[in-house]
Amino acid sequence: MSLQAVAAPACVEHRLQLARSAPPLLSMGAWFKNTVCLAQGDRAWVSHTVGDLFQAEACLAHEATARELLQALAAMGGKPVAIAHDLHPDLHSTRFAVQLAAELGIEAIGVQHHHAHIAAIAAEHGVEGPLLGLALDGVGLGTDGQAWGGELLRVDGADFERLGHLRPLALPGGDRAARDPWRMAAAALFDLGRDDEIASRFADQPGAEIVAAMLTKGLNSPRTSSMGRVFDAAAGLLGICPRMEFEAQAAIALEQNAAAYIETHGWPAPLDGGWHIDDKGQLDLLPLLGALSTEPDTGYGAALFHATLVAALLQWVARASEASGIGRLACGGGCFFNKLLRAGLVEKVPATGLELLMPKRLLPGDTAISLGQAWVAMHKLES
Repeated sequence: MSLQAVAAPACVEHRLQLARSAPPLLSMGAWFKNTVCLAQGDRAWVSHTVGDLFQAEACLAHEATARELLQALAAMGGKPVAIAHDLHPDLHSTRFAVQLAAELGIEAIGVQHHHAHIAAIAAEHGVEGPLLGLALDGVGLGTDGQAWGGELLRVDGADFERLGHLRPLALPGGDRAARDPWRMAAAALFDLGRDDEIASRFADQPGAEIVAAMLTKGLNSPRTSSMGRVFDAAAGLLGICPRMEFEAQAAIALEQNAAAYIETHGWPAPLDGGWHIDDKGQLDLLPLLGALSTEPDTGYGAALFHATLVAALLQWVARASEASGIGRLACGGGCFFNKLLRAGLVEKVPATGLELLMPKRLLPGDTAISLGQAWVAMHKLES
């Protein structure tokens, strides 16, 4: 009996057809906006959003959802051959995946976070073979142990290659920097060689002098290639939302300011010289951030950020396509909730000759991770 012939459990929100047959397997998602996925044959069941797994209630719901899907599989006379999970060892979803795999005596398969983002789009579109992936989000553990989040990948089933990434910015205070955009603005000023401005520019923020000292001494300031933190830096430099009360508040405020400007004045031209791409595929947006640091018009500055970002990404992926010969581009990650970014790429990517693949039924953020993990795992099990 297959998933196609069985009524979906109550926990299932999406039932998708796969382009190839999968062995029975379970995938456990990541941390934010967690979902669980069960794949078998040509079907995948993706659960409703369980929640963010730093909350005890969400962790319990995550475990219950996984066991509900296992029960549905058992009712069909099946048992998973593997359980896929994120690479980060400290996520509840990872720990429970490893525990459950041991309990069932099956393999646990780790899947890199951004690989899963792009694989989810490949699964939705039924794409086989290599494609370029633009994975832009807050954070995910990379294969080098660093915090990734602005990645240009080559993805082909179970395999991926990091073709490029954003120039890393420091996170002064570690995770605290992800909640305080002014800290990311300070990190940008430090990299611009203007660290002497930090204490005075952010004098109304407690700890500004300490943050400046941390950056200077390299203390508790790990670096990340996260695009989400670049949005935060831009918002902080423009004086938009220096501290956040909820997830992505700064990025949302930046988009709203840009949209209001564009509605009245239209899109500004991208900043000339606003970015650099080196011979290793690293995209450096520091010149753009430097320009925003002296821009008095927040609406224009926010619109300039979006216009320049779209132009930079277009050049980045066009170069990678020319070098690799790959003609498909998939875009995934939470930054693609941004309507201006998404619309800019949808409008302009076709002129590069690339076929653009965007999420269809699933959202671009972490709710799709479990599907991507299942897609990667099924290809890995085949090989």
